[in-house]
Parts: sequence; C-alpha cells; structure tokens
Amino acid sequence: MSFANNDCRIYVGNLPPDIRVKDIEDIFYKYGNIRHIDLKNKRGPPFAFVEFDDKRDAEDAVRGRDGYNYDGYRLRVEFPRGTSRGGYRGGRRVGQPSRRSEYRVLVSGLPPTGSWQDLKDHMREAGDVCYADVFRDGTGVVEFLNYEDMKYAVKQLDDSKFRSHEGETSYIRVKEDYHPSGGSPRRASRSRSRSPSFSRRRRSRSSPRYSPQRSRSRSRS
Repeated sequence: MSFANNDCRIYVGNLPPDIRVKDIEDIFYKYGNIRHIDLKNKRGPPFAFVEFDDKRDAEDAVRGRDGYNYDGYRLRVEFPRGTSRGGYRGGRRVGQPSRRSEYRVLVSGLPPTGSWQDLKDHMREAGDVCYADVFRDGTGVVEFLNYEDMKYAVKQLDDSKFRSHEGETSYIRVKEDYHPSGGSPRRASRSRSRSPSFSRRRRSRSSPRYSPQRSRSRSRS
C-alpha cells in the first residue's frame, strides 16, 4: 500500500526485534486515527511507517513518542526526509489538517484552558473526529467523518462535563452545524458498528471524562 499524504506519515525506528503491528498501534492509537502501519521486519533491525488521517495527529505523535522507552528500546520517531509539515507561530498552529468534513458541530462553554486536542479527545467518545479547533471566546468546532457520529455527538455530548488537560472543567453545549451540499446524507446503520480498522481504539484508555447529561429542568435564557 502506498502512502498518499507524506505530511501524515511518520517514521518509527529502534524497535525491538519481536515488535508486531498491533504493538505499534498500541503505541500510537491515542494520537488519532491511524490509516495504515507499514512494518519492515523481514531483514535487519525493524522499523515502521505510520500514517495518520490528520497531519496534526502525526505532529503530536512525533512530539509525544520520540525518545519514548518501549520495552527497553528508546524509540526514534520523526517525519521522513523531505516532508513539509506545519509548525507553530505566535502560539498558534500553522498548516491545515489533511481532511475536512461537512459533518460539523459547534461547541460552546469551553473552559479557558481547553485546547483543540482536549476537545478532540472529548468528542471522540461519539466517533471518528477528523478536525477540531477552539477559539478564545470559549467556543469550538468539531468535524466528524460521518453523519451518524455527528448526530450521536449532539445527542450524547450536549451538556456533558468537559475537562481540560489542566484539570479545569465545565459543561459544554454541542449543536449541529450541518448543511448538506448534495442533498440528504447517507445514513449508516443504527447499530453504529464500524468495520475493523486501525482507527478503532480502546475507549477505556482514551475516552474523555464526562458525566451523564444533567437535568434540563432549569430555565435557559
């Protein structure tokens, strides 16, 4: 399988000899949806290429796992040579994600310390998130890969308890901002089952902390 977007692709070296694809997935799954893992272990020291759906997730994986001690081996995680990638300027990220979607929700009530990564992690409880961003006024936007996940987020995460990486909490509102460009969306099965892929993660390790919806009996102005 060839890689279509080098901005989303990272190199992983200094792996233990008995490393498996599943082990690599366990190392990187929390950083975002993994599109493909290419493990090279037929001859010589093993190494791998991991491709994410979003280049921002690839950047986070490099920052978070380069030098990581795995089973006594200090991993080398970096972008392949010749890869152009976004960086930071004035505290904000430069460069756009590799994928956008029309399945969008608007979020309000975020705490001041809430980051786009906090929001993305929180909304992953509803499904596959391809884009997230936050603004200084406590609002944010999240885009999902499919219509069903967007609807599930509005139903289950509206008025849920959000926690930032600094421990600050608030109850957020989640509203649909979907405007179909080509008629009615194709609805998936209500079972919400997903085909096996590297994007499936262990919810017990990566799901955001939130409480069940609070009573809606209070008046809203």
